[in-house]
Amino acid sequence: MKFRVIVEYDPETQSYSAHCPELPGCCSCGATEEEAIVNAGEAIKLYLEPSEISKECKGKVCEVEVSLD
Repeated sequence: MKFRVIVEYDPETQSYSAHCPELPGCCSCGATEEEAIVNAGEAIKLYLEPSEISKECKGKVCEVEVSLD
C-alpha cells in the first residue's frame, strides 16, 4: 500500500517535517529528508494499526472491508 507524504524543510529548527494528507494527524519529523520519510512510514503503520474498542460502547460495532486495488 502506498501513501503520499509531504516533506518540508524548516529552516528555524533545521529539520524536516513529513505528513500524510490522506491520514489526518499522521505526521513525523527527522533531521534529514530521508529520516523524515522513514519516520513517516512508521507513523503510518501505527496510524493504521487496529486499536482496542471499549466494551462500554452502546453503539453497534461493525467491520467494513475495503479493497485498495
